[in-house]
Amino acid sequence: MKIFVYPGSFDPVTNGHLDIINRAARLCDQLIVGVLVNISKKTMFSVDERVELIKKAACGIGNVQVESFSGLLVDWVRIKNADAIIKGLRAVQDFEYELQMADLNKILDPQVETLFMMSSANYSCISSSAVKEIAGMGGSIKEFVPESIINEIMLKCNSK
Repeated sequence: MKIFVYPGSFDPVTNGHLDIINRAARLCDQLIVGVLVNISKKTMFSVDERVELIKKAACGIGNVQVESFSGLLVDWVRIKNADAIIKGLRAVQDFEYELQMADLNKILDPQVETLFMMSSANYSCISSSAVKEIAGMGGSIKEFVPESIINEIMLKCNSK
């Protein structure tokens, strides 16, 4: 059984994230979307809210499960008996950062493989930060996030 892990903060999940989830899920038997608990990073949505938003957005993909995790990614990958880490890349800046992380993970655990997936062109400009900024200013986010979670995002962004 081939298991991949797709980690991130997903604050909130975007169509770009969902595109990577869909494509990665086709390449493995089980895709575990790991929502990072990072106390040093201020998020708009709680970890439980982020897990629920992803579950709602990815509900039609049968081999996807969503969980939160904390600590070192390589430790969690080992616990999950995963074969690889999936990382989505939008631009060169993403690659530089993610390559460093992949190299560090490889040093921490030489058995851990990282697979990079380029975002689809129509999603390369989407980021969670941009979604929050647009929503917070009352703009439409329907092109950027799954329709099933727009209301939750708009409510959260406009309650701040």
